[in-house]
Amino acid sequence: MNNNNSKPGEKYLLLVNTGLIKKKFIIQRLKALNFKLVVLNKEKNWAEPYVDHWILADTFNHQEVIQNIKLFMAANPGVKIGGAITFWEDDVLLVSKIIDKFNLIGIPFNLAKTVRNKFLFREFCRTNGLPAPQYKLIKKQEDLKKISQTFKFPMVIKPVYGSSSAYVVKVENEDELFNTYQYIKNNISTTVESALTEGLEVLVEEYIDGDEVDIDILLQNGKIKFYSITDNYRTNEPFFIETGFSIPSSLPLKSQTELFVMAEDVLEKLGVQNGCIHFEAKAAKNGPVPIEINLRMGGDEVYSFMKGAWNVDMIDLAAKIALGVFIKVKKPEVPRKYFTGQDFLTEDSGILVTLDIDEKLKQQKYLEELHFYKQIGDPVLAPPEGYEYLGWITVAGDNLLDAEDNLKEALKFINYSVAKFDTESAFGKTSRKNRFSSAVLRKNLVLKAAKIEQINRTAKQDLKNLRIGIGYNLYSEGAQEIQRELTTTALAIEQALKAKGYQASLIDFNNFIKAFNELKKGEIDLFFNLAEQINFDDRQMANIPAILDALQIPYTGSSAFTLHLAKDKIRAKKLLSFHNIPTPKWDYAFDLEDEIDPELEYPLIIKPGNADKTFGISNESIVTNKKDLDKMLKRIIVEYQSPALVEEYIEGDEYDVSILGSEFEDLEVLPLIRSIFKDLPKRYWRIYTLEAKFSSKPVYHKIKLQQPAKNISKKLETLITEIALDTYNIMDCQDYGQVEIRVDKDNNPYVLELNPNPSLAEKAFLPRAAKLINLQYPELLEEIISLAINRYKRKTMI
Repeated sequence: MNNNNSKPGEKYLLLVNTGLIKKKFIIQRLKALNFKLVVLNKEKNWAEPYVDHWILADTFNHQEVIQNIKLFMAANPGVKIGGAITFWEDDVLLVSKIIDKFNLIGIPFNLAKTVRNKFLFREFCRTNGLPAPQYKLIKKQEDLKKISQTFKFPMVIKPVYGSSSAYVVKVENEDELFNTYQYIKNNISTTVESALTEGLEVLVEEYIDGDEVDIDILLQNGKIKFYSITDNYRTNEPFFIETGFSIPSSLPLKSQTELFVMAEDVLEKLGVQNGCIHFEAKAAKNGPVPIEINLRMGGDEVYSFMKGAWNVDMIDLAAKIALGVFIKVKKPEVPRKYFTGQDFLTEDSGILVTLDIDEKLKQQKYLEELHFYKQIGDPVLAPPEGYEYLGWITVAGDNLLDAEDNLKEALKFINYSVAKFDTESAFGKTSRKNRFSSAVLRKNLVLKAAKIEQINRTAKQDLKNLRIGIGYNLYSEGAQEIQRELTTTALAIEQALKAKGYQASLIDFNNFIKAFNELKKGEIDLFFNLAEQINFDDRQMANIPAILDALQIPYTGSSAFTLHLAKDKIRAKKLLSFHNIPTPKWDYAFDLEDEIDPELEYPLIIKPGNADKTFGISNESIVTNKKDLDKMLKRIIVEYQSPALVEEYIEGDEYDVSILGSEFEDLEVLPLIRSIFKDLPKRYWRIYTLEAKFSSKPVYHKIKLQQPAKNISKKLETLITEIALDTYNIMDCQDYGQVEIRVDKDNNPYVLELNPNPSLAEKAFLPRAAKLINLQYPELLEEIISLAINRYKRKTMI
């Protein structure tokens, strides 16, 4: 238990790098503990509500960081930075430089560099009489022959820098050693492992057989205040992919004591005085051996494990150590709970095609955490193509066996499958001469993965260097207005982007073979997705982002899953109803024999259940009796070959809520646009029909638009906004979208539908709403591009 009641005081804590949004719990916890935060990051992001002051700098440019900190201190003399910390492996060396430069508490740079560099760390251990495997730095390929003659197989080949299992491979013979080295040198990338920005050197060392553990340590003034040992389940070799973990350790007490003493000796000889340490080691038959040391809090489950098992708040205590606040930690003699967990993995690279997590799982008391980072349609890269895992789960129990039994039960609630890239795929053959041959054959896959790296490295001012392909549908002048808009919008966007200096080109998905071949060439860095059809078939709209995902081409707008869900109005209604989003009372029919709920009150509106853009909606869509209802059902089910959605008609004004952003961004709700139908003639129902949206009949000019909405209470405006945001997030929209909401005479809002990729025609509602905040048309397009790029930067694709 943490018995320290001292307050952080008036000193500010410098947090270096917010990390991805999955690290949000860290900054939330720091703020809840009343730490005053100065956050150093490349740009402002989702962490804004928790930050007292920002220092903006590229964290990969250490000189720029130091200079900007100096400028901040000079401009803010009242802000006293008393400590610096990071929870992100990429910035461990940067924090040490900051500590040295500004005389703060922590780990000096020279020491941190020795630890982060696996070769220097092995050299240090050997020089100081600490356990170390046989090792050698590979400077040239000729070194491999000497190693194969002097080292015993198996061996491990790994990057000198890096914090995960990326490019760490076990080799059993000389051929594997040469093939693996060549593969790593050809494919090693900071996109796969961002911590490799410090260097791409490669190390070979003796393979150590034994039980792998993590030792999490809090150290202050040279004294270990707390430690805990976590068992790692045996990794999937040869790529050392982590599979699971449990705490507290079940190793014999003698082995645990030896591990602790070894870790203490290593840290003492290194001279580490203060810090939160994640120490990886193996309990081998000849004694414990250090594997590597992370000079920051462990990732993923570590915080919750320490808090749940020992009631030790690693975030709080690590921050206090950095600020020089004296800590006391009383570790219970027995854990409060026993924990175990498992990572979700796939044996082969492919695409996630099924995912079913039973809602009953969340009701189980033993469930502690469940994270699934992939969605249906997402590519998943397994070694050697990539090093992704899909997520992880942890459960608790009264003892280790109880926890393990609970884990077995919990996994029964989770079902997922990944479709393997097959022999007919554009990604290459799956038969292999050796374990890396398919990675070489899949050259296109590697090249497309490099596009993600380029996106990750693209600063906002460099966006115009990207080659942007605008996906659209080409129609001739004689086409209907709704079809012509698909073409004219794309032409307008191409013109606007070129005028701003972008490299933009059109890709017509009504000529799919040509479009696909253009995309396969790899000459497009970002796809601006306006396409709604493949070969004139609008039922294929959702397949476009799926194709882009498979080709690993970044794109704007929502995923295949979201587009398909939004178009399937019945499934979307079920999902929104499950989340208690208010919608008109409804029912549906797939067959003329299906009975419509008699509790629904007329008038009713009948819509196609699988169409968008108000297709199939006319003045006759609203019915007031059973005869007309049956007539409309027949029209939709028989003539349109579509299921029918039946809703109670809501009399009232309509609000279009346009939203920018995604789950990885600060979402922005644009001003509301209100449609008022009361001046329509009595024979016209107060709705947007297909004709109302795409014809120039004078009668529809009577629909009044308020831009922005006026004369509504702040309470109603807030309610509409919050319901729209919830809908947007539940449907997992990306970059931009639009929610249509009806408000009845009693000011009750009802969601009509969500459009995840709404029209970007200059006259459409979203561009109109953007103009209300002085975001003009070209700037809106740039903002959408920027949002998409930022989303890819924050998403681990490989």
